[in-house]
Amino acid sequence: MGKLVINKNQKSYIMKTLNFNFYKPVLAILLLMFTCSLAAQTAEQQEVIDDAALAKAAFTKNNPNMAELFANAEGYAIFPNVGKGAYIVGGAAGNGAVYEKGKLVGMAELKQIDIGLQIGGQAFRQVIFFQTQTELERFKQGNFELSGTASAVVLEEGKAKSIEFRDGIAIATMPKAGAMIEISVGGQKFEYESLE
Repeated sequence: MGKLVINKNQKSYIMKTLNFNFYKPVLAILLLMFTCSLAAQTAEQQEVIDDAALAKAAFTKNNPNMAELFANAEGYAIFPNVGKGAYIVGGAAGNGAVYEKGKLVGMAELKQIDIGLQIGGQAFRQVIFFQTQTELERFKQGNFELSGTASAVVLEEGKAKSIEFRDGIAIATMPKAGAMIEISVGGQKFEYESLE
């Protein structure tokens, strides 16, 4: 039997092919693991994004001022499901979607702790409008906190109210069910996660 002669180029090609074929299953497994973890996260985020679209529609339904704010603000964060509960020490929490000039750019998490005489619980929607790019960027840096004097306009179905910017921010809330007497937004803290 004759000796097989392989030149340098053929040897290089064979080694590359063997290495690639060896790593192909490993790469496929890693890709599958990454895709599965990404899909699980994306499903939760997609639910918040879908709920944010419904909340935006609810905000603008009977309030032309809100539609104008959504169209003209540099950005906004919509929290479609904020839950607030209290018994002496209270708190609120919710997840939201962040938009810059109408384009989805990230996700946010709202947290708040209140201390004082309070009993009960409620669910509401909340939107924060950013009048300037500077305010939006400050929010996107993470660890954003509303001042203790921050206040929100409470919108009720069928009743239009004027919403104005104060220190570059405008805040509106809307009850999900029943009446909402007052909502304290001062001291709310926000975390931001970019989707870009």
